[in-house]
Amino acid sequence: MTAILALLAALALVLAGGRQPVPFPPDSESAQRLQAGPWRVNSHDFTFLDETRETPANSGFRTLDHRRLQATLWYPAQSTAAPFPLVVYSHGFASLRKSGAYLAVHLASLGHVVVSANFPLTRLHAPGGPNARDVLNQPADVSFIIDTLLRQAATPGHRLEGMIDPARIGAMGNSLGGLTSILLAFHPQKRDPRVSAVLAMAAPTTVFTEVFFSRRSLPLLMLAGELDAMVDYQLNAAPVPDLAPGAELVTIAGGSHIGFSGPSAPLRWLNHPDFVVCTVVRGRLESTLQEAPWHHLLGTPQQGINYQARAEPCIMDPLAPALNVLRQQMITKVVVSSFFQARFASALSQRAAAQHYLGQVLAREVPEVSYRRSEVPGPAVVDDAPAVAGLPGASELQNTPSIPAYPGGRGTQESNRQELQL
Repeated sequence: MTAILALLAALALVLAGGRQPVPFPPDSESAQRLQAGPWRVNSHDFTFLDETRETPANSGFRTLDHRRLQATLWYPAQSTAAPFPLVVYSHGFASLRKSGAYLAVHLASLGHVVVSANFPLTRLHAPGGPNARDVLNQPADVSFIIDTLLRQAATPGHRLEGMIDPARIGAMGNSLGGLTSILLAFHPQKRDPRVSAVLAMAAPTTVFTEVFFSRRSLPLLMLAGELDAMVDYQLNAAPVPDLAPGAELVTIAGGSHIGFSGPSAPLRWLNHPDFVVCTVVRGRLESTLQEAPWHHLLGTPQQGINYQARAEPCIMDPLAPALNVLRQQMITKVVVSSFFQARFASALSQRAAAQHYLGQVLAREVPEVSYRRSEVPGPAVVDDAPAVAGLPGASELQNTPSIPAYPGGRGTQESNRQELQL
């Protein structure tokens, strides 16, 4: 028995620590940007309760007269450089808020406040099972969270007092959370004008035409894996630079769908980690997609909604060998942090350097990465988002020479968790 236990312990160590990713070149800017920033990170758990909107009935579970959002907030422990930008992370279908914790901690160490919540009906273990249709209600969930956090930041004595800059708010999300972020930024009725930069990972976009993106232009980056078995790369990510003026597309060769999610790390031992997603999630997702079409609930063709769009998850056969998910997450960290630093960093030099790295350096240093930007430039100033007081605009950045990378240092994370109902 002792020998068996020792063997199991050794196997556990191999599974936990084995098959590590190839590191970035030690002298590269990518390796530097992968390091934690100078701020120590705190985190807190909260429960947001929106009593002004309902949670719809779902598979036998009754309608609720509220929407409950269990959330986690990550933020710099030192407030001397406050206020900080706010970034809202939205999780994917049948996932949870901490699927993006590795990104949240990295951003917070670089001087961002990051929040993520479990959505009522698209999360894992939702009552009645995850229902993709509730994505229609999620942009308003995000706006409610932004409302609440800004109110707290303006409240004397609150732990967030003075911590958040209301003029620097971004959104990011994975899969269905990426769709949530796009709706939050561009939808004619659901958009929140306070959001001034959006990053979507592996997001389904076939439902949108160029008309959808034409009424508002703001920084948009699509990050996608070329071997995504859930959300087809060619149908969803590849067309984005042709649809949205100024949009950026970062493609990871060999990248999978689940590889963007932090908890997928143990799946690095599989030939293609999306095999697990397709096996576990496909049935539930297809049951939602096969219900009566609900494109009309998103809007009209005149608003840029493609009624002919069809989602076909998990049709890739066979599944080609995918990139190690830990390597994919390394790439994701530097892309996400560079994108938001290019928009929200307080110093002109940091913003210019981050954009230079993203557009010109990253693909040279990381062979799995390719970068493409829309040939139709976006406007120099976001049309209906507030300007950032004291910070340079896009027109100034276009004329700024490349500057050395931001010198990140080592940070640590402290978790001080508690449940608060707001």
